[in-house]
Amino acid sequence: MIEFDHIAVLCGRLEDGVAYVEEALGVPLEAGGQHEAFGTHNALLSLGGEEYLEVIAVDPEAPKPGRPRWFDLDRFEGQPRIARWICRVDDIGAAVEARPGAGVPMPLARGAYRWVMAVPEDGILPMNNMHPALIEWQGPHPAPALPDRGVRLAELLVGHAEARELKALGLDDPRFRFMRGPTRMAARFETPEGVKWLR
Repeated sequence: MIEFDHIAVLCGRLEDGVAYVEEALGVPLEAGGQHEAFGTHNALLSLGGEEYLEVIAVDPEAPKPGRPRWFDLDRFEGQPRIARWICRVDDIGAAVEARPGAGVPMPLARGAYRWVMAVPEDGILPMNNMHPALIEWQGPHPAPALPDRGVRLAELLVGHAEARELKALGLDDPRFRFMRGPTRMAARFETPEGVKWLR
């Protein structure tokens, strides 16, 4: 089993990423928390059900983690942008074994939430970070606890020279389009104010 879990917007400063998403989608985000293992912090937006959008950045007040940060955040530069996507699996050990390079399973926690995430040792996901990060939740999912602002993911576009490898993931969801070409990511959302994009 593999299915979409959440999207990550990366940014240099969390407040800049939150402002970018709130302006683009026309809804407020909720405070998330800190990830001690990687020295990052985030803000969240429900996408309905067990799906959400995450804005994530290096936490300037956190100690350095002593290892590369997840999502390749150590090398992030430029304006806030949608740059990563995360899929959940029901057996992360088997999922990692089937996808060399996806990362090493790491038990993680934030507040009441517990999960295991596959994190590459260098922090860089396969296919120039276009391969989804893999997660297995071990307890409640955070999305249902978020206020529902009426935003829904309508389409995720992922471009890469080897897009066929993404098609081979077995993600049975018509919202996802994998296109052969330049490395890029964009998402279309249905919102209370109409169709909006993040790029």
